[in-house]
Amino acid sequence: MTPGYVLVHSLLLGPATWAPVAARLTAAGAVVAVPSLVDVTDPDEPPFWPGVASRVAAAAPERPVVVVAHSNAGLMVPVIVDALGDRALGCVFVDSSLPSRVAPATPAASPERLEFLRSLPPGDRLPQWTTWFPDDDVAQLFPDAPTQAAVTAEQPRLPISYYAQQIPVPPGWDDRPCGYLWFGPPYDRTAADARDRAWRVEHLPGRHLHQLVDPAAVAARLLAMAGG
Repeated sequence: MTPGYVLVHSLLLGPATWAPVAARLTAAGAVVAVPSLVDVTDPDEPPFWPGVASRVAAAAPERPVVVVAHSNAGLMVPVIVDALGDRALGCVFVDSSLPSRVAPATPAASPERLEFLRSLPPGDRLPQWTTWFPDDDVAQLFPDAPTQAAVTAEQPRLPISYYAQQIPVPPGWDDRPCGYLWFGPPYDRTAADARDRAWRVEHLPGRHLHQLVDPAAVAARLLAMAGG
């Protein structure tokens, strides 16, 4: 049976970040799911990882699947794999954070990251991710203004409690092929970590949302990595 794909978006963004790649994979004959996690922190009742894992597992195709996670969704891969059970065929991390190699859980944010987040404008929830950076820098992440508008419109505002959670790392989650696809700094350092884990590591030069800029190349690379 041809494997399926479940594309997991950053918890700071939404499924539009994977839509163009999903279309290319579908055109290539793959069965693809892109679950939406934009409301997983509504209401603000941590921990949030159980809701992520159950929603992704429920949305995944009813066949062996490759879990593909972007950005901070990488930390959720072990609990997603655990929820999928035998259906989890492999994992590909795309310009993403990696789960701890030794600890039983991974912090959702480092102390330095938490300090930065607490420096943002105060409120019940954090500002949308694209407002954290200068407008010109954000615009360079997107191929065009309509794509930027679509992604911006569906961004959630996460509670700071999202980043205070510890995400479990169940034993044996990586007893299946794993790979890492990185676009650009600072994920070169994370790619080196993946290489140290003896994973397949590939590089497509680009910025953090390169899957929107060149979805055909990203889809082709995912197909190649999943195929061995």
